[in-house]
Amino acid sequence: MLEESDVAGGTSVLTKGAGLVLRRAWIPLLIVVVLALGGLVVYRARGIFGTNNEITRPGAGLAEDAEPFNPKTVTYEVFGKEGAVATINYLDLQANPQIVRDAPLPWSVRLTTTATSATATVVAQGDGDNISCRVVVNDQVKAENTSQGVNAQTFCLVKSA
Repeated sequence: MLEESDVAGGTSVLTKGAGLVLRRAWIPLLIVVVLALGGLVVYRARGIFGTNNEITRPGAGLAEDAEPFNPKTVTYEVFGKEGAVATINYLDLQANPQIVRDAPLPWSVRLTTTATSATATVVAQGDGDNISCRVVVNDQVKAENTSQGVNAQTFCLVKSA
């Protein structure tokens, strides 16, 4: 076995062996050090800029703190000459089209939702000489329209109820 005192050309054999290992392994060692430092920087930067998972973490308690939305009541009303009938098209609160054929006037339907916003649309055509529509949201008239003429047609639109 070689001792550290065995010198060949002024350099020890162990130093030559360590130099050979260091010469071959310096790039992988550098990569490991850079990756470790990069991981530390990313970990610290996420904490500094507030991108931790505290808000979305289960049990954080924030979802229970949210106030529930008050239900909205949307009422469609169509009215005209007493005894007249109308074909009424409206969007329900999920934006699905609905049709009511030969509805006796006055006609109304009341819908309720807990969504933050909804679009309310009603179109009606009657067999009389005048017809009116109204959209009421939470007991407040949001849209009202009247048309006159033979087989009058009208519409009411509320873009965001």
